[in-house]
This record gives sequence, structure tokens and C-alpha cells, in this order.
Amino acid sequence: MQVSVSTVAGLERRIEVAVPAERVAGEIESRLKQLAKTARLKGFRPGKAPLAVVRQQFASQVQTEVVGDLLRESYSEAVSRENLKPATDPRIENLSAEPGAELRFTALLEVMPEVKVKPVSELAIERPTADITDADIDAMLESMRRQRPDYVAVERPAADGDRVTVDFEGRIGGETFQGGSATGIKFVLGKGQMLAEFEAGVQGAKAGESRNVTVNFPADYGSPTVAGKTAEFALAVTAVEEEKLPAIDDEFCKAFGVAEGGVEALRRDVRESMQRELVGAIRGRVRTAVLDALHDANPIEVPKGMVAETVQSMQVDFARRVGIRDPKQLPAAEGMVEPARRRVALGLVVGEIMRAQDMKVDRERVQARLAELVGDHPQADEMRRQYLQNADAMRQLESATLEDQLIDWVLSQAKVTDKPASFSELTGFGKNQPNE
Repeated sequence: MQVSVSTVAGLERRIEVAVPAERVAGEIESRLKQLAKTARLKGFRPGKAPLAVVRQQFASQVQTEVVGDLLRESYSEAVSRENLKPATDPRIENLSAEPGAELRFTALLEVMPEVKVKPVSELAIERPTADITDADIDAMLESMRRQRPDYVAVERPAADGDRVTVDFEGRIGGETFQGGSATGIKFVLGKGQMLAEFEAGVQGAKAGESRNVTVNFPADYGSPTVAGKTAEFALAVTAVEEEKLPAIDDEFCKAFGVAEGGVEALRRDVRESMQRELVGAIRGRVRTAVLDALHDANPIEVPKGMVAETVQSMQVDFARRVGIRDPKQLPAAEGMVEPARRRVALGLVVGEIMRAQDMKVDRERVQARLAELVGDHPQADEMRRQYLQNADAMRQLESATLEDQLIDWVLSQAKVTDKPASFSELTGFGKNQPNE
């Protein structure tokens, strides 16, 4: 068998293969003889038809089967002989397989890049650190108070933060429309719960006051019957209430599941919860820092085919998460190319490190991670059983555990600098929260 390999560009290779006619003919003849032993042909007992008759009847079919099998076999032999590591399936071109002639074809493929990881000891990684302070706990308790506000009726004009109760009737072109009328609707001003023009019409009104408000529905409004249209609303404000936050007392503690120990017990529970969140946030930051460092320190060319496959996988995953079933609604592939390229490159670098270090998944860490997942769930045993019986779920768990092992190993080798931070900086707590 003749094999010729040439570089097209980058990781692309062209393999030209020629399989001798004798090998092709010999394989065809061998299969025809095997077929003759079992062939059922009219006028002959099973397996008793002359080889010449079998050849006449089945030669074309056997030729096609042999060419397909030899193409796969010879491609595999060529790849092995030339020590190539294909990244994707080949594209076959220039196939020539005439009866009695040699089998010739060209295979175009991409090969895996050579990955040489720079010494991990040269990596510089910042690891954030933080402590939970009393001020952090106070801020969290304040946030919890805002989750359970009380509202008290007031006689003053309505302002942002007040809860108003309104009755309204809307008309478009003088005609009422579906969903345009309601009574006893409550909403908090300034939170965007209603259209801006509707809220503006309620601002400054007192309980018992009536007003007429013009509202222009956006062109992309959820209801197509009113989208892009103008409505006139006659509304009556029946109540204006201001927010009153609850005191942090025993009743407040009970509302958050602390039946005994009062405020001090609640603060302990809050601290423990915040500590778990902080540990998770730090772990996430460190993971990102390590993977970024590995990626930046080891630039490699990645196979286009692997990037394309990863983009497709990302599209399918996105569709599954948001419930998209129509392929036409999938996000554009262009926006995913760079993230996909990064994912492929990192996968190659990480895979090389794991191979070089002979990393194997730690079964005890897998069980510990599973225990963390089921936690104190009321049906923890059932959740554990479902995980253990779900092969895909366990593979994902093992993969995440192995990644944790990699992160820990890199941190043990690299130049790590601790960088002080705060709970809010690392968790995002307090951002975009009203009145804070």
C-alpha cells in the first residue's frame, strides 16, 4: 500500500493512499467464495451455485462492500503508519475504485496539535481571601428585613417605595380591551412592575384620588393585540402604603426557621450560610484564575473541526437550558467561536497535564462532592440513589471532581499570592439592591 502525506496548512493534512489491485481483487474473490457457500439462487440448492454464477449475480455488490471496508482499513493503516493523531473524521476525495484496478483516494483531515505545557511553577496566580465581618452580617440581616416588609397606610401623596392599590379601566380607540381592566391591583412604585407611563400617572396621588393616564405600549410588548398602540386609562387609587421593615426579634427569627436561640442563633446561622457562599465564590474565582493562567501561558493552534463541534455542542446546550426546540432560533454560531476555541485549547492543555501527572479521579472526593450536593435535603438518600444510578450525572460529577484535583495541584506548584477582598466584592452581595 502506498501512502503519501503532505501539509495543507496549519494542522490540516492530505493523505493520498493507493491500495494494490491484487489486494482489492483478492478480498473480492475471498468474499465471493464465502458467499457461494450460503447463497440461495433460483435453480440451485443453497450453497451449491457455481462460483461463476455467484460472481455474475453478486460481483457489483461485493465490490462496493469491499471498497468501503478497504477504504476504512487502509485509512486507519495509513494514519498508524505515519504516526498521525486525527482530530476529526476525514473528508474523502478523489475516490477511484474501478473493477480490476487499484483503490485510490485522498483523505483530508486535521491532526491534533503537539501540546507542550510550560512549567506550572512559573504561573503567577492571585487567590482572593476574605472574612465574614459583623458589618457583613448586619448588611445581610438588613437585606433579609427587606425580604419581609410590612406596609402601613398613609394619607400623603404616593412616592417611590410606596405600595399602591389601584382600580383601572383602559380603552384603545374608545373600546375596552382584554386585560385592560382590573380592580385591587397592588404594586410598588419605582420597581418597574408596571409600564413607566402608568407608574408616572400614579406618582403623587393620594388614596381616593382618580386620574386619567395615557400609556403607549411598546412595539415589542408581550400582548400583540396592544403592542405599539396607545391606551387611555381611567384609574382610581384606593390605597397608599409606605414600607415598614420588621424589627429583628424572636418573631423575625422564627420566620427564617430559627425557633430557639433568638437573634444570636440567627446571626450564627447567617454567618454559616455566608461562609459557605464565600467559600464557593473564592473557589470559583480561583478556578477561573488557574484556567486563565494555563490558557494564556500555553497558546496553541486548535483544530477547526473541534472548534466547530464545540460550537454546535454549546448551541445545543443553550437550547436545552432555555427550552428552544426550533433550530432556527439557536444563537448565532459566530458569537460562540472564540469561547469554543478557548474551551478546546484549555481541554488540550488540561488533558496533557493530567496525562503527564497520571491524575485519576479520587473516589473519596467524588463521594464527598455527592454528599455536598444532596446536603440536608429531606430526601437526601433518594437523591443520592438517583445520582448513583444515573451514569451521565456521575460522569459529570467525576469530571468536576477531577477538575478540582487539577486546580489543587496547580495551586500547589504555582506562585500563589493571596489578595484580600471583602464578602460583597467576591459574592456580589448588595449590588443592584434597592435602597442600599
